[in-house]
Parts: sequence; structure tokens; C-alpha cells
Amino acid sequence: MTKDDKRESVLRELNSDPFRQVPASTILGFFHPYCNAGGGGERVLWTAVRDVQKEFPHVISVIYTGDLDATKEQILYKVKVNFNIDLDPHKIIFVYLTTRYLVDDSRYPRFTLALQSLASLVLGFEAVNKVVPDIYFDTMGYAFTYPFISFIAQVKIFAYVHYPTISSDMLQRVYEQRQTQEVQVSNKGWLWSTGKLIYYHLFAKAYGFCGSYADVVMVNSTWTKGHIDQLWSTDAQIVYPPCDTDRLNELPLKNRLPMIVSVAQFRPEKDHSMQLKAVAQLLEKYPQWKTCEGFELVLIGSSRNQGDEDRIQRLRQEVVSLGIDDYVRFEINASYDVLVSSLGKAKVGLHTMWNEHFGIGVVEYMAAGLIPVAHNSAGPKLDIVTDYAGKQTGYLADSVDGFASSLHAALSLSLEEYEAMASNARASASDRFSEVAFSSKFLRSLRRYFT
Repeated sequence: MTKDDKRESVLRELNSDPFRQVPASTILGFFHPYCNAGGGGERVLWTAVRDVQKEFPHVISVIYTGDLDATKEQILYKVKVNFNIDLDPHKIIFVYLTTRYLVDDSRYPRFTLALQSLASLVLGFEAVNKVVPDIYFDTMGYAFTYPFISFIAQVKIFAYVHYPTISSDMLQRVYEQRQTQEVQVSNKGWLWSTGKLIYYHLFAKAYGFCGSYADVVMVNSTWTKGHIDQLWSTDAQIVYPPCDTDRLNELPLKNRLPMIVSVAQFRPEKDHSMQLKAVAQLLEKYPQWKTCEGFELVLIGSSRNQGDEDRIQRLRQEVVSLGIDDYVRFEINASYDVLVSSLGKAKVGLHTMWNEHFGIGVVEYMAAGLIPVAHNSAGPKLDIVTDYAGKQTGYLADSVDGFASSLHAALSLSLEEYEAMASNARASASDRFSEVAFSSKFLRSLRRYFT
């Protein structure tokens, strides 16, 4: 089947409803193999799709996904429940990819980055072999597909980068490990870390070459832009991820409980274990919180697969071993309404991921009127938990002791101090990270290609 034949097939599917004919002239292919995951990256995807539908009525959005167990109706329903985003189903086609399992990191215990990246070529080929778009828009960071797609499909390449696959921070960590092993005079360890450093440098070169094929590059934060500009030799546009600040701004600041909320997928890099240790230390150093009515840590996040389920079980066991089971509650795969309800009751929002590229959960805390206690690195440090109008918007920490102390400081604010800081944080979030702000910058990048 030729490219034109496949285009006609897509349009026939869209126009199967005789009462809803679609005069499409452009097919925009969103390459997002985990579109049903329900995380911050998916909020960006679906907000972008909604904006495209509103701004460019002649554009059809094709979603390349590996979520074989979910129908179109189920995916769009989850988008509505999780993100409160309404989409026109008549302008969306889902192209299901059967080879997504090849990019699962659990398949590659060694040389994970390189093997995953090579596997993504298979996934990319399957995508454009099924439907060749006019524009290929990667929203998950599969840069190794760009030269390949550009060559075989001869289409424009757009990219929204949440997180560089490799960064100078990763290289620095390996270098520091190598220096430590030199001091310890461990030949085997030194050789291993030297080989790893060479591998990472070569991978970074290849990653930069592939990324340079992108015609339009958007990134989600100052930290990500710094790395992508350096690696890809580009000048990426910062388009902060969208947050539903309007609804969260409506939550009252009165009658908040000494509740700590953590909103994050149950992935290893989110470091939920540090959160549990920080709360345990908080209760040990400041035992008054044990008898404070309403005090608890609520962990809200989605579970994507068995790996996440196993991780959650280990966290539950850690809660018991730390002796804080009376003060910790899990909300797995919670609906958007449950999330908003929890944010409306809590006083503090907790975030512990090192070098989080952006941190949309932290923005949600601020918009909802919580005091953020976030990791002192990357997005939270450079873009989010910064002074606004010359006033503090939250706390930053980078150790268990630091998080425990910051949690205590945030929870100990007087009502007047809390409301002043929460109001300032809310104003900062609404001004810089709203859906309106995202849409304005995102659409500005697309108009010259679609109008």
C-alpha cells in the first residue's frame, strides 16, 4: 500500500459517519507509544491534540500508541477523567503498534540506552509503515527515529522533549565514580567505569546527531533546554507543560489539614522511598506531628504495569518497617476528582526526584494552594519554586534530613504565613504554567506550518 493509499484509508475511517465528514488536508502524527499512561507527559500530549483541533480544523491527529489493550473510547474517557480534557473523536485516529514491547527498559539489563534506542527504530518503522503523516511529532523523546523517519518518509520532524535521554549530569556522575575508584585502586572497577564513560560519550554523540534532524524543537524547562541545545546544536523553544490552574485555583485556602500529598507515577526515579524516610525522620525529630489531627502522607500515582505494582508493594513493606503505617496512605490510579479533592485538603506537596526535567506535579501543588517541598535540582530549582514578586513560593531540599526539616517548616507556618506563601505560589503558577500559557507558545510554533 502506498502513502496515498494509506492516507485514503485513514480518511475513509474518519468519514465512516455520514453526518460528520472531515475535509482533511494535513495528518499530524503524534508518536507517543504510552499515550494511556496518565502522567504529565500524557497531559502535554492531549492538551496539544485539543489545541490542534481548535486552531487547525483541517488537521487530523494520528496517535501512534502501543496500548493494545485499550480502545479509542477507553483512552479518550481516561483523558477526560484524568485531565478534564474534551476531544473530538472524529478528528483522531489511533494507530496501534505491536512492537512496543521492544522499547521496554526491563528487556535490556545491560546497554539499556543503546538497545532501547535501536529498538525504537523498529517501532518508528511500524508507525510510518501503517500511516505516513505529513508531520511526525515525537512527544516521548525517541530521537533515534528522526533520521530514519526523515529518510524513509521525507516528512517534517517536530519534537517536544521532556527529558534528554542522556545529559552531562549523567556523564559527570560516571566520571565521579571513576575518580573514586581510582582513589580506591580498584582496577576492575576503574576499567568498568572507564568503559561506561566511553560508552556514554559515544551514545551522547549519536543522540546529538539524531536530534539534529528535528525541524522544530520544544522543551519543557530551562534545564532541558540547556542540555538539548548543547547536544542537538539547536535553539529549542521553552514551552512549559500545561497545568489545569483554573480549576485548582478555585480550591479554598481555609481549613487545610496538616496533610502532605505526593503526586507522582510509581517509577523508580520519583524516589518515593526518600519521601517515606523523610516522613519517618520528621516524626522522629518532631514527635508532635504524631498526635496532630489530620497529619498523614498521601501517595497519589498511577501504576502502569507489573513492575510498578511490585514497586508499590515494596513501598508498602517499607512503610511498615519504618513504623509509619498509621501515617501513610496510597491512592493508586486515582481519578482526577480524587486528586483535586486531596489537593484541596492538604497543606504541603512533596516532590523528591533528582533532576526532574520540569515537575508538573509541583506546579499543581502551587496552583492548588499547597506549599511545595521539592528537590533542589533541575526544573523545580530553575523554573518553578523560585521567588515570585520578590517573595518565597516554597522550599527546596536534597537529602532526607533536609526534606524532614523543610516539611516541618512548611507545616509549622502560621495561618497568616501559610496563606501569604500559598497565595504567592498560586499566582506564580497561574501566570507562568497555565493551559493558556502553554497553548499560546505551543500554537505559535505550529502556525507557520499549518496555516
